Amino acid sequence: MPQMNGKVLADQLVRIRPAIKVIFMSGYTDDAIVRHGVLENDVTILQKPFSEVALTRIVGTTLDRPERQRLAG
Repeated sequence: MPQMNGKVLADQLVRIRPAIKVIFMSGYTDDAIVRHGVLENDVTILQKPFSEVALTRIVGTTLDRPERQRLAG
């Protein structure tokens, strides 16, 4: 996505649909991503490379997770 990164896209989608559930995919460790301020601590990150089982599991647990309460702002 030449015009934005995944975080910017997710932020825009959350403004349109606050209850949306997002999974980020990265080849970096989640610790490195959080340390560099790209993502908050409470996001779901799928590490590359991943198996079909891992993808299925993370999508299922993300969809089953209760919606987070978001403050209107």
